[in-house]
Amino acid sequence: MAEFIDRYLDVLQNIEFGLKEEYENNKNLNDVKLIFALENAIIAIKKEFGYARNDKIVEDNDTNGVIYHCVQVGLERINNIKDISLKDYVKCIERVKKSVMRHSQSGRRGYYDFIKNYV
Repeated sequence: MAEFIDRYLDVLQNIEFGLKEEYENNKNLNDVKLIFALENAIIAIKKEFGYARNDKIVEDNDTNGVIYHCVQVGLERINNIKDISLKDYVKCIERVKKSVMRHSQSGRRGYYDFIKNYV
């Protein structure tokens, strides 16, 4: 897994930078909503490439910015920069989601408290 992180560290940072901005711009966003948004972002990016046709994207005012950001990063990066595949990009989102889950144990916005000084 360390090799994966090293290879796609810049992609992970691109995702996290946008998540930090979403936290700062939306005081209602918390870790639970972020996890929900990341799950929907996975569906949304798959739909952009013709997959997950039967899956529904569920979003609201607190999560739509996260979903949009993740899709935009994916569209910019997939098959273009460092030749990241859709599959590996989805793994990046899942990796961020795991981190959110881990840090959410520290409080309602535990993940934001963790990343705000790093990105």
